[in-house]
Parts: sequence; structure tokens; C-alpha cells
Amino acid sequence: MTITSEFAGKHILIIIENLPAPFDRRVWQEATTLKENGAKVTIICPKMKGYNKRYEIIDDIEIFRHPLREGKGVLGYLVEYTQAIFWEFFLSWRIFFKNRFHIIHGCNPPDLIFLTALFFKPFGVKYIFDHHDINPELYISKFEKKGFFYNLMVLFEKLTFKTAKYSIATNESYKKIAIERGKMKPEDVQVVRSGPKLDRLKLMQPTEELKKGKRYLIGYVGVIGEQEGLDLLLESAKYILSKRSDVHFAIVGGGTHLDEIKNLTIQMNLSNSFDYYGRVDDETMLKVLNTADVCVNPDKPTAMNDLSTMNKIMEYMALKKPIVQYTLKEGNFSAGNASLYAKNTDPLDFGDKIMYLLDHENERKKMGEFGYNRVINELSWDHESQNLINIYKKGFNQ
Repeated sequence: MTITSEFAGKHILIIIENLPAPFDRRVWQEATTLKENGAKVTIICPKMKGYNKRYEIIDDIEIFRHPLREGKGVLGYLVEYTQAIFWEFFLSWRIFFKNRFHIIHGCNPPDLIFLTALFFKPFGVKYIFDHHDINPELYISKFEKKGFFYNLMVLFEKLTFKTAKYSIATNESYKKIAIERGKMKPEDVQVVRSGPKLDRLKLMQPTEELKKGKRYLIGYVGVIGEQEGLDLLLESAKYILSKRSDVHFAIVGGGTHLDEIKNLTIQMNLSNSFDYYGRVDDETMLKVLNTADVCVNPDKPTAMNDLSTMNKIMEYMALKKPIVQYTLKEGNFSAGNASLYAKNTDPLDFGDKIMYLLDHENERKKMGEFGYNRVINELSWDHESQNLINIYKKGFNQ
């Protein structure tokens, strides 16, 4: 870790709308990198399970957390987002009066942080939009329709890009959206992939008891929502377990559909073969993933998922894990030969791909090494963090 004074005297306010810090691994990497380069960093984010302190300082980064009731359905999301907007606005002014900040770094979803950023523009505060999810496509993936609220998402996206001085894209697909839909200049959009920090994702010996007496463990880490495809994974698991009894499944992560997926697991008589860990600390996550023989990404082939880079893919690769996922554009770009690709929405083919890897240890090792080397040489945070620094140099100097 290199500490510099490049941004000494600068104060950055990071606002996260849907996850707490430091749980949001991408944002925490960004925050610590900016701090290591001399900036003062403050974060506003929601309270969630395991991260309930209203205020704390971690690694010299101030974190202000506010209440948030996670929503389901249009009305639920409306309540959630209204609550988030209120607290982001209130806490931003409280922080600004105490210690004036120079940049607001807004992390979606949803695309509503611009409402707060607008009020600070007259004071010379610039808005950098960190584009994590494409919200119009996210809306379609959740509700499978367009209409009034879809058009509202499109409007919010346009206003977000219009308010932003610069935009950070997680991949080239998102950069294209910022330029074509957001009408941003190409030089004002910087790709910063969610490369894993290798000092955090440590290779460890397997914890055999996590396999619950079975020979193999299938691992998943990530959000559990409608579009993440855990229902498809359960179908794959049922198919696999109808053919063999030496497999156990470990699911790490939380989300609005966690209880539904747990209930579906019970209904499908799969409970004895699944462990749901919920949102956990890094130590527990690393134990699970280092023990897994194969890691999976059952994200459904929606327009959003096709164009999005999933953090879990590169985390799997950093831990030398072979991957099975559906055939998605950015998932394929990230993983390459570290993954097998099942026919879209075909849980039986997905299951066959998993079983193939379980039965071919050399192939698992080969794929794991490929993914690990790709992360080390191209995609780790050591490489991507410089792109973040580059866009902030523009933000502070122009």
C-alpha cells in the first residue's frame, strides 16, 4: 500500500444508496484508495444488518449511517427511496457545515443522488457519478414491463448524467451508455472495474466442516434479489441431487428475496443440502469461498445483467475458483476461460456444467489458475485503482 499526499486538503463525500459501508466492497476500495492518496473521505450510507452504528470511524474514514427500510414492489421502493433522499440531503448539509467537501461521489442504484448534489453545485462542489447499475434495465428485470415508472427511471438517469461532471463506469458497456444515453463526453467517462483487492481476498486452506460431510461444496456470494437467479440455482441443485448425493451448497449474501429463496428451498425439500449464511464478515465469506470446489453465478440473462460486471465473478477468480454461469456479455468478458457457460435460463445445463467440473479436478485447477492470473495481471485493484486516481485528478484540477 502506497500512501501519498496527492489529494491533500481535499474532502470527498461518498453517498451509497443501497448498501452499507464497509460492506459495499467496491466503494470501500475506492474510499480507502482516495484516503491513501491524501484525501479526507466521509461516507453516507444506510444501516443494515451487521452495520447498525449511526456513526463510526474506520481506517480514518467517517461513516454516517441512516435508517432505511428495504422495499419490495413499487410502493415499497417509493418509501425506501424517499427515506434515503431525506437522510442523504440532511446528513450532507450537516457534514458540509462541519467540514466543507469538494466532490460528491454518488453510487447508485437508484439514480437519485443528483437531487442532493444539485444543491451543492452553487458552492463549487462537483458531482462524480459512480455507475453501478443501469436503472431502466434494472426496473425491467424486476417488474418485466415499462410504463410510467420505467419512464421515470429513464428521466432520472438523464438528469444524473446531466448533473455529473464526470462518470465512473464499471465496464465498457456502461461507458457506452454514459456517452450515448447520457450524452457525456468520452473523456469525462472513466472505466474503473471492480477489481478485487488481493490483500483482502486471501487464499486459505479449506474448512472441511462447511461441506457438512459431503465431498464437494458449491459456493455463491452476492445479493439475493429477483434478478440474481437463486431460484434457477435451486432447480439446478434439485437436478444435481437427483443424480448424486456428494454435494452441498453454501449461499453467502442477503437481499430482499432471501426469505423467499429460503422458503422455496424448504418447499423443494433441499434444506439439508443448503446453508444460508446471510450478510457476513470477510473472514466467514473467505472460509466459504476457499472451501468451495466450484463457484456459481446464476444471474438471469436480463438486459441489466448482460451488461453488468458482477463483483463476485472477479472475487471467485481471485480465489482460484472455477465458475459456472449463464452466457452473459460482461460475465464472459470478465471470466473468459475461468468459467463454463450454460445455456441461458436452462438450470439442467447449468447443473451438468457443475457436475462436469466436479468430476474433472484437473479442469477445475486449470480454470482456477487462468482466472487467478487474469486478476493478478489485468483486473486486480492494483491496476484499476489508478483509473480512479486519474478521474479524480481531473475532478480536482478542472
